[in-house]
Amino acid sequence: MTDTHHIHPENDEQYAGLTVNSGVAQPPSINPYASRRVRRKPLPTAGELVEGILKGDVTMLSRAVTLVESLSPAHQAVAQEVIEKCLPHSGHSRRIGITGVPGAGKSTSIDVFGLHVLSRGGRLAVLAIDPSSERTKGSILGDKTRMEKLSQHPGAFIRPSPSAGSLGGVARKTRETIVLCEAAGYDNIFVETVGVGQSETAVHSMVDFFLLIQLAGTGDELQGIKRGIMEMADGIVINKADGDNLGPAQLAQAQFRSALHLFPPTESGWAPEVLTYSGYYELGIPEVWDMIDRYFAFVDANGYFLRKRREQARYWMTESIDETLRGHFYDRPDVQAMLERLEADVLADRRSSFTAAREVLDYYFSSLRQPNQDSAI
Repeated sequence: MTDTHHIHPENDEQYAGLTVNSGVAQPPSINPYASRRVRRKPLPTAGELVEGILKGDVTMLSRAVTLVESLSPAHQAVAQEVIEKCLPHSGHSRRIGITGVPGAGKSTSIDVFGLHVLSRGGRLAVLAIDPSSERTKGSILGDKTRMEKLSQHPGAFIRPSPSAGSLGGVARKTRETIVLCEAAGYDNIFVETVGVGQSETAVHSMVDFFLLIQLAGTGDELQGIKRGIMEMADGIVINKADGDNLGPAQLAQAQFRSALHLFPPTESGWAPEVLTYSGYYELGIPEVWDMIDRYFAFVDANGYFLRKRREQARYWMTESIDETLRGHFYDRPDVQAMLERLEADVLADRRSSFTAAREVLDYYFSSLRQPNQDSAI
């Protein structure tokens, strides 16, 4: 017979004079629906997603973008199938990259620029590339709250960037999202980049027009932005040109125009323009968009538009190859173990960085040539 005194000490003889009261009855749940099991909606098939996207269904578009951003191999397989089927229906939009120094008023500007574009007809998608999220795990959702009017417009689709990931990965997912948005009927795409840095190069490689937002009255205006980014810009606009800041904005405009003359001619043959405007007071917005219209008419006429789109397609093919190869190399457990050992040797000055790199690459390539043999270190 099993001794239950160790399990239920209250049954021990020394506690014979004590009684154990029954517990309080469990009160009924306040929420009458709590007992119901929440059933997740089944994942739509690739065919259902494509059908919904082509009809302009925002819910299906959002679910497809979520699959694109997912790290799950199963989700990625569905996402790639959806992208392939949407590709023939994409490409019919104006892709405009928007960047600027922090505090330049990008969100406010996108709000008023977007409403101006929508007032002319069509639909608008606003996407974002947020390289800072890799470090902070943050998101650009805060910017969405600052686009108050645009976020409520039925013709606008605002999508924050993935909350984490490498710049290359986030950029590739943003480009794939562009394809889905175009297939859904969005004929204007804004790609916003947060801050100033490498993300500008990524954005430049996926848009037709690159707009740089600047500020006046912040000291030496020409030092406020890197030369490389100015050379990428197809148009520079100086925000907050209102009230007492109107004079400094016009002075900055003259300085930027002079600086642009020092740069080599652009590949498109287009001479970048410098304009002033006020996003807060909504002044000069039509003039900025007239400049963008002139740019598209110019590059359509000389054939640069299609040439640039082809170059971008080639660029993203090679980027995808690079990313896949890098992932295949670093994801292998045997390579990871070898890297740890060689890294210790390098840090202890027992081996040079270049010798260690050559050794691990030689091992990796030799293992590819002998796929049936067990990897050994």
